[in-house]
Amino acid sequence: MIKKYVKRICSSLFAILMLFVFSACSQQPKQQQTEQPQQNETETQSEVQSQQTVTTVQNNNTFVIYFSATGNTETVANYIADTLNADIYQIIPEQQYTSEDLDWTENSSRVNAEHNDPDFRPEIAGELPELSSYDTVFIGYPIWWGEAPNIVKTFVENVDFTGKTVIPFCTSSSSGIGSSGETLEALTSGANWLEGQRFSSGVDQSDVVEWVNGITIE
Repeated sequence: MIKKYVKRICSSLFAILMLFVFSACSQQPKQQQTEQPQQNETETQSEVQSQQTVTTVQNNNTFVIYFSATGNTETVANYIADTLNADIYQIIPEQQYTSEDLDWTENSSRVNAEHNDPDFRPEIAGELPELSSYDTVFIGYPIWWGEAPNIVKTFVENVDFTGKTVIPFCTSSSSGIGSSGETLEALTSGANWLEGQRFSSGVDQSDVVEWVNGITIE
């Protein structure tokens, strides 16, 4: 009688043990399936972060420089910088231009006086940027009498563009970029100047982005 009772207890314990083993085995694949996507997600995030870092480093060799009297050129410059994740620098005159200074219909206005003296070079406020770490430089300005303002000439004459690819761009109400890029190029040495682009006032950002993405730099 005792033997039968012991056998029943042993059988029950064995059944409980086997049930525990089967349960543990059945849960193991589920645990692996839960952990694997988390591991893949971490690897994917790491790859994306690495790609973003590379993109930032690649675009850090581009510099956007601009002079803007009324804000139109500044808008385009910001579109370019945003598109390329590039650094940006504004040429600011030591003596700011007032609305009276910019009145080209007044013969005695400042812009007329500067236009009539092509050798005059307005002073630039602050320190000029160092371009040694950049490969590509965009330089923008408004068109005044078919040319870049004299203050832009001040800038290009005092900054070393050697070894850079320089891309001019301008804004105007109607005039084209004309020979303004060639005029600035003649004031520098050792740089590769590409053909520039003119934008109208109030240009759409998409038009600027399309132009930037279509530039081929050899």
